[in-house]
Amino acid sequence: MRVALGIEYDGGAFHGWQTQPGGGTVQDALEAALARIAGEPTRVVCAGRTDAGVHATGQVVHFDAAAQRPLIAWVRGVNSLLPPSVAVGWARFVPEDFHARFSARARAYRYLLLNRPQRPGLEHARVGWLHRHLDADAMRDAACHLVGEHDFSAFRAAACQAKTPVKSLFRAELRRDGDLVVFDFEASAFLYHMVRNMVGALVCVGAGKRPPDWIAELLESRDRRLAAPTFPAEGLYLTRIRYDAAWGLPVDAAHPCRRGSE
Repeated sequence: MRVALGIEYDGGAFHGWQTQPGGGTVQDALEAALARIAGEPTRVVCAGRTDAGVHATGQVVHFDAAAQRPLIAWVRGVNSLLPPSVAVGWARFVPEDFHARFSARARAYRYLLLNRPQRPGLEHARVGWLHRHLDADAMRDAACHLVGEHDFSAFRAAACQAKTPVKSLFRAELRRDGDLVVFDFEASAFLYHMVRNMVGALVCVGAGKRPPDWIAELLESRDRRLAAPTFPAEGLYLTRIRYDAAWGLPVDAAHPCRRGSE
């Protein structure tokens, strides 16, 4: 049988999502817990890989298991075997043609940026930080240029292995909530470091270093060397994976990020 799970995790405790020979990844921890419940080695497929330091409130995975287990075993049973910084939020039996990655219609990321003179304490490793005050209106104007189908080469990391840099960005919004600036992005798919690179460019605009139209110039240039540095991973969250309703998965079942939630 095929099972889909909704996962949340604190990425600061791991070396990213994808399994590594030395262990220490979210995938390694999850597969070890699932194997104990399934009684056999269990491999998972995720909707979107995340880097070291990147968090998730809405990751989705699927796996195949020969063992007959109730859904509660794939939630509470697995959670009892996971480290405290990873948790299964829900489980559903799905058809064998469901694929966590290829069945996804869209993915959403949120970046939380603390914008105040003092560095974070309680929220250390949970938010990005910039001491210089940012102009949210200028960044909103700049973000409008990102929406649509574009060649995002200027926002693509050198190590990106995507077949094409052309992606459709459905949403690029931001708002200020006190000292917190909340960036929301949704697309069919993202390039490696694309969200962190877009945040870096928007922050340059918000800091007054570049005008809002600079974002359109970057897209047109397709040159990563002309863009801003990659922003730190700590404030980035994979918040949502969208699927067709026919799959019967929970809609926005995972909680949004506590601060800056909609």
